[in-house]
Amino acid sequence: MLDFNIRGENVEVTPAIREYVEKKIQKLERYFTEGANATAHVNLKVYNDKQTKVEVTIPMKNLTLRAEERHSDMYAAVDLIVDKLERQIRKYKTRVNRKSREREGVAAFFQSVEDSNNTQESLDDDQDFNVVRTKQFDLKPMDQEEAILQMNMLGHNFFIFTDAESDGTNIVYKRKDGRYGLIETN
Repeated sequence: MLDFNIRGENVEVTPAIREYVEKKIQKLERYFTEGANATAHVNLKVYNDKQTKVEVTIPMKNLTLRAEERHSDMYAAVDLIVDKLERQIRKYKTRVNRKSREREGVAAFFQSVEDSNNTQESLDDDQDFNVVRTKQFDLKPMDQEEAILQMNMLGHNFFIFTDAESDGTNIVYKRKDGRYGLIETN
């Protein structure tokens, strides 16, 4: 069951907007297993040029769904977000099903992928390094393909994971040429 946390920046979240967002995003519940509880965090932003940005993040125990969309019409942006999230879920489930056919014990893979939020750093004008946000998370064992899939679903450029075979901490990252890189630690 989905709970909603809807927030507006430079826009009032009217009952009509709230009802529309909840109605559309609740369609995603059909993909979840019974008893799965999650909170959909929805940020609605309106900029000076009347452009709207809708961000939806649904952190679950073993997976985080995330999408954002800019559009001149907020309702259209919500529709596009739901389409994006459905594509993410279908793509993810297809890969999980393929992997479960490929090797034994992967049927529970959908429950084994860990929600990951990465530490972000920013460089300010004085060239000082200031950590502006710190997050902690557990590393779950997975292979490179699973880590790349999770990284892409989160919309990040890198992902830290424990390699299921070597039990080492590794990092996958997206290269500028669109391909992927792997950093293995000793």
